[in-house]
Amino acid sequence: MRVHLGLGSNLGDRAEHLARAVERLRALDPELARSPIYETAPVGGPRGQAPYLNCVVRLDTALEPRALLALAQQIESDEGRVRAERWGERTLDIDVLLVEGVRSDDEDLVLPHPRMWERAFVLAPLEDLDPDLVPSGWRDRLGGPEAVSRAVRRVEGAP
Repeated sequence: MRVHLGLGSNLGDRAEHLARAVERLRALDPELARSPIYETAPVGGPRGQAPYLNCVVRLDTALEPRALLALAQQIESDEGRVRAERWGERTLDIDVLLVEGVRSDDEDLVLPHPRMWERAFVLAPLEDLDPDLVPSGWRDRLGGPEAVSRAVRRVEGAP
């Protein structure tokens, strides 16, 4: 199955957390593709959080969605993620965004990810990887190109 995952970090060595997560995920698919990395303002959660580094990865895997979610949570834990506060700071966050051909409305796994279409920090890197998956006009819907440019800033290209 083709899957897209969103990765983010705003604690510690943000770039290193993302790099280690990508390498762990590359074990599932050596052909994994990663978007450029964006620096983004925090969305929701407590005030005063540091900016995030975000990217999206695309990979093919035989893992079922729940097994993929479990692996993502294990990688987060291995990077020191502590789930103390909803939308709080984190060393690593991995969201299952899309799993090709799968829809789920389960409490712990909603697919496609329920808020991805509202988040520039997901849509900008997703557009870099797979523009056909991103609805046209998304920048206008999220406040216009200038607002999106202030919210997400590319800081590094894809490897």
